[in-house]
Amino acid sequence: MTAHARHQPTHVSAAHDLATAIEEWRRHIAGERRLSRKTLEAYSRDVTQFLSFLAGHLGGPPDIAALSALRTADIRAFMAARRNAGVGSRSLARGLAGIRSLIGFLEKQTGANGAALRSIRAPKQPRSLPKPIAAAAARRLVDPAELSDGEPWIATRNAAVLALLYGAGLRISEALGLKRGDAPKGGDVLRVTGKGGKVRLVPVLPVVAEAIADYLRLCPWQGGPDAPLFLGAKGGRLSPRIIQLAMERLRPALGLPDSATPHALRHSFATHLLSAGGDLRTIQELLGHASLSTTQVYTEVDTMRLLEAYDRAHPRARGARG
Repeated sequence: MTAHARHQPTHVSAAHDLATAIEEWRRHIAGERRLSRKTLEAYSRDVTQFLSFLAGHLGGPPDIAALSALRTADIRAFMAARRNAGVGSRSLARGLAGIRSLIGFLEKQTGANGAALRSIRAPKQPRSLPKPIAAAAARRLVDPAELSDGEPWIATRNAAVLALLYGAGLRISEALGLKRGDAPKGGDVLRVTGKGGKVRLVPVLPVVAEAIADYLRLCPWQGGPDAPLFLGAKGGRLSPRIIQLAMERLRPALGLPDSATPHALRHSFATHLLSAGGDLRTIQELLGHASLSTTQVYTEVDTMRLLEAYDRAHPRARGARG
């Protein structure tokens, strides 16, 4: 038995044939599937909880035949019991994943029937809204003076990258994927290659073009049009982690939360455009979203921000909305 498998609890409310099969399943997912220790422990715990529920629900420890005879209603009863115990959607979905792993193993090894479990959909996950950065803080984040890093060209480089994220809505991978030949040269449009190799045209604000020009003027490394636009301290392609670290160092000084990441600047680009009256379809094209529904999440962010501002500013807001 592997070290991972030995860490799994062995006591389950199950008949001998099922308990034996569960030990084999644990060895299988620990050895052949090489799941992480935390995942192994979570799966084992979820299966133990499921079998404990079934022991009470069915009137005794279940065996493999009892699992095969389960109905959809039995699975729903288990999920309802977990809900009543205060378990959230994410934990329920993970729990189902662990139970499905066991049932899938039993189907292959013993011919058990897992149809009832397969008919149950995982609970819908609550959608987490993007967390944009306030406009004033975003402007400071793209200021080379705030990004002082010993080498002036490095601070200017970091500012140019962040300016592209906030001023043009690029993903960090898109910004760092640009070549020298892509740098705006007096024009106001940037060709960006996004997910799936899809190319889109993005307007470049003068302040963003100036930030890139400042960086190129100070950069000690030269290259042809096919060389990476943004380079590291030793002249190689710039790593996204360097930009992430730059923002991590800035957050305390600006009083920003941990959610203020480079990607949050892209969220800020979209949210601030929408707040200023930007058209949702246009913002979709600028961001390179394949579906408008992906972009529509920013309408929820904008509405939430408006309500928060209303609550803060209006003297009778809480009473009016209560």
